[in-house]
Amino acid sequence: MKKISVLGSTGSIGTQTLDVVAMHPDSFDVDGLAAGSNTALLLEQVRRFQPRRVSVSTKELAEQIRPELPSGIELFYGSEGLVEIAAGGDADTVVTAVVGSVGLQSTLAAIEAGRHIGLANKETLVTAGHLVTELANRKGVKLLPIDSEHSAIFQCLNGENREDVSSITITASGGSFRDYTREQLKKVSVEDALRHPNWSMGAKITIDSATMVNKGLEVIEAHWLFGLPYEQINVLLHPESIIHSYVEFRDSSIVAQLGNPDMRVPIQYALTYPERWESPAARLSLAAIGRLTFREMDFVRFPALKLAIECGKAGGTATTAFNAANEIAVARFLRHEIPFLRIEEIIEEVLQRLVNVNQPDLQQIQHCDEMTRELAAKL
Repeated sequence: MKKISVLGSTGSIGTQTLDVVAMHPDSFDVDGLAAGSNTALLLEQVRRFQPRRVSVSTKELAEQIRPELPSGIELFYGSEGLVEIAAGGDADTVVTAVVGSVGLQSTLAAIEAGRHIGLANKETLVTAGHLVTELANRKGVKLLPIDSEHSAIFQCLNGENREDVSSITITASGGSFRDYTREQLKKVSVEDALRHPNWSMGAKITIDSATMVNKGLEVIEAHWLFGLPYEQINVLLHPESIIHSYVEFRDSSIVAQLGNPDMRVPIQYALTYPERWESPAARLSLAAIGRLTFREMDFVRFPALKLAIECGKAGGTATTAFNAANEIAVARFLRHEIPFLRIEEIIEEVLQRLVNVNQPDLQQIQHCDEMTRELAAKL
């Protein structure tokens, strides 16, 4: 029986993680659940999965749900509560499915406590990849990727000598506006941006997919997960989202991982690794698909992706600033405060104004994150 805790249990990845748990009830025991403000769904999850520890975003929400919790459940709140669910209790694996850089401290705490990490929060590695990977190596903790692209690469590399890797290629659907011109993007709405053609995801990641920021974050995450220089990490537009990513080896062989778009597959693999269990996902029929198409990435059309890779190469706090500026800009777009293309502009303007700090410690990363958010909110 594997004990797990889920950070962000009411979000898209969190709910799908619990779908996997429900499919294998004799194999998983839920130790802790951390949610934000969706207390109605959290209480449903508590009744169904009977965790021993629960956390919500604020003290007020904690007091609201306290009378409805079964006796014996420990209740926490705020950032301290997130850390408590991550590092306390008896979980073997912590699934980090919270959105944004808020997941950094809790992930570091979980690693410090010796928990293996099912990593869906890419911002953790984008913001502080050098700190996270160094601590994981020192503690002997596995960072098991849940993003479909990184899970694909992880699977393709199983049993292979890393020195034989020539390159990895991360595929991109192109998001809601993959066939739009820059001129057409000037008038798109929030509702348009949230209609992803292939995947069912949360609002923030769906907008990131439309700007291609999400793919930039994935390139940075891949750099830290697989220890490859940016020159060996490629991005390819693949509208069908069937090939989730692939690896080319020095003998010119290419190994790819394919499947229907269903996040429960990489989630389950992270939870059951190195074993493979029955999955709720629909079987892939290439005959039914008929054809797969690919296009070279256009960095003029998707400038945020180019900017993310440049920040990755620069290192230091550049990636922290990129991520923080994007989080604020996306939130402002979702509130209808700025037009869609302004997201990219805010990120670039913020980066031009901040001084990059090489090899930052956690305090410097947090300072950069705070300063960036303040600036991005004012622009």
